[in-house]
Amino acid sequence: MGPSKLEMSALAGPPPDAEPVLILGGGLMGLAIAHQLARLGRSATVLSRRRSEAAGFVAAGMLAPHAEGLSGPMLALGQASLERVPAWVARIEADSGLPCGLRPCGIVVPFTGAAERDAYPTAPFGEPLDRAGLEREVPGIGPAWRAGLLFAQDGQIDNRRRLMRALERACAALGVRFEEGTEVLELLTEGGGRLRGVRLRRAEGGEHAIAATTAVLACGAWSGRLLPSLPVHPVKGQMLSLQGPRASLERVVFGPGTYLVPREDGLLVVGATSEPQAGFDDGLTPEGQKQLQTGIAALLPEAALWPPMERWWGFRPGTPDDAPLLGPGPIEGLWLATGHHRNGVLLAAITAERIAAAITAAGSGTGAAPDALLAPFRWDRPFPLGA
Repeated sequence: MGPSKLEMSALAGPPPDAEPVLILGGGLMGLAIAHQLARLGRSATVLSRRRSEAAGFVAAGMLAPHAEGLSGPMLALGQASLERVPAWVARIEADSGLPCGLRPCGIVVPFTGAAERDAYPTAPFGEPLDRAGLEREVPGIGPAWRAGLLFAQDGQIDNRRRLMRALERACAALGVRFEEGTEVLELLTEGGGRLRGVRLRRAEGGEHAIAATTAVLACGAWSGRLLPSLPVHPVKGQMLSLQGPRASLERVVFGPGTYLVPREDGLLVVGATSEPQAGFDDGLTPEGQKQLQTGIAALLPEAALWPPMERWWGFRPGTPDDAPLLGPGPIEGLWLATGHHRNGVLLAAITAERIAAAITAAGSGTGAAPDALLAPFRWDRPFPLGA
């Protein structure tokens, strides 16, 4: 739906080359792209309803393309991003003056037997472990696990306490503008379906229209509300944290249905339920918390006795094939960076790099060259039947 005459009047603004890129969403993906655009010399404005609800504040922070058992284009995208993470983090830390909490600690995936281990999609990328090897890498691991894979190249980052704060500081240091408490209500277009601006509601009330010929949709699980043609839906996840002794667990343990992510100070992040049927229902549930406690007892029995510190929930942006939507959107001038599901923290580096580069190229008049790495993640790709 195009803008009204009143809205068109409100949209009168600076020429396109002076307009900032609007980042719709102030979570990890939006901040990462805004930061990269600013580093490339493009001004950016982040519009965020409430940054604290973003998945980047609630995820465990695993960098795990191999431990997750990814395959095909998703594995290639995850590996490319994992390679870029150290340099990406170094830039954020340099711009912000804050640590991001990157730990290349390796991840152990346990199995009940060797046959199950050897059939894992990414087994060729890991070191096979027998029971003795499991006990060496994860002292105190539960007795049900007889084999495992160590992916030494995978790791974690403390997104909840460090990375998000550092990214916010880095963006501000480079001149990125923030409008917190701003809800984008509608994408406005002109003839031919080109982006002309957005209609929004600010925290102080009232609806406004602002001009924009370039925007990035990075609203996570809420993306489908703004653009219903996108196949994005919320997948609720509940998590908790425990306080264990420092250095009691060095490796991340990626078990079936539950994972344990140890921070340097002994905090153990435990995740996460997967509840697509919950929609946007807020709150913890006894069933979800019981599932996590059962997983802790099975993976690391001694941790079941550690004192709980915090419990929380959030919403992953899911898609029919659990892969992101990246690149040009259905509206000219709108770019997509959403639908990352379980791998948002892992894929932030490559998403920021490629989306910012494409926007910069398009803004220079040369046009964005086709990106083979992102091509499988077009928003209008065919999805599996019944997904």
